[in-house]
Amino acid sequence: MPAPVGPPPDDRQPAAPTGAGLSPPSAPGAPPGSAGARMLAATADLAGRLPLPVLRGFGALVGVLVAGVSARYRRKLVDNLRRAGYPGLGWSLRAAAGAGTMAAELPWIWRRSPEALAHFVRCDDLAVIEQAEAAGRGILFLTPHLGAFEMTARWYALRAPITVIFREPHKALLRPLVRRVREVGRMRAVPASLSGVRALLRALRAREAVGLLPDHVPGAGDGEWAPFFGEPAWTMTLPQQLVRSTGAAVVFAVGERIPGGWRIHLSRLDEAPTPQHLNARIEALVRRWPAQYLWGYNRYKRPAGADRARRAMN
Repeated sequence: MPAPVGPPPDDRQPAAPTGAGLSPPSAPGAPPGSAGARMLAATADLAGRLPLPVLRGFGALVGVLVAGVSARYRRKLVDNLRRAGYPGLGWSLRAAAGAGTMAAELPWIWRRSPEALAHFVRCDDLAVIEQAEAAGRGILFLTPHLGAFEMTARWYALRAPITVIFREPHKALLRPLVRRVREVGRMRAVPASLSGVRALLRALRAREAVGLLPDHVPGAGDGEWAPFFGEPAWTMTLPQQLVRSTGAAVVFAVGERIPGGWRIHLSRLDEAPTPQHLNARIEALVRRWPAQYLWGYNRYKRPAGADRARRAMN
């Protein structure tokens, strides 16, 4: 198990007790109402009790099996790997196993408090956020679909409040669980809507931190075409707008999966967070840990209306 190197708790608020939580984190309000949602939450809770290496090994196996069974998923995985220069069966197996591992460790993460998780996390890049804080600026954390991207905001929430933006799952059964696990400690989750963007702006203007996934495909009116591994990808413009409005510091965060836990890597983006600069940095990070990127994500999806922007660009 890696030695804990986590951010010290913000001394403006009392630190929560350390130790693993014995029940999954819950948001204020009544528990999920449907029997299916309660069963899903109970299953996630039971899975989270298993040892982390067991969950990771099981997830890797299931990830490979899913890729073998689902031709559509396998085709997307192979195509995305080929675009980036990772052809062949070996890379496909590693990518499928990595995706399964990422999914399987989520119940383990969700079931534990940020204080408990800190004992499994290392970070040697604290100077990156200390410099931004010393300058009196809010911090915009950008966390790609790489490694344990659910871990990074929880880790930072030990230090200070952070607001994260998310899209609700398409399946209604998953929504109560997602809401429940993304409101924990000083981590606040807001929806991917106008009200959510306003919440991000308020937090940054208050010199707090916010987080989002920069390689999430935005809606037709919220992005631009920019190259990603040599092909046009519809890329969000929200980071650029947030920085323009607040002067926030931009920090990329990656939760590398290592034996027994995670290592958080932080790096400043000194250029303006344009779609072109975002994709260039994400590419560089993915090439450091290619087996931990979510290659099955439909990164080259074309939202309705985005094709018109592409024709205008050409």
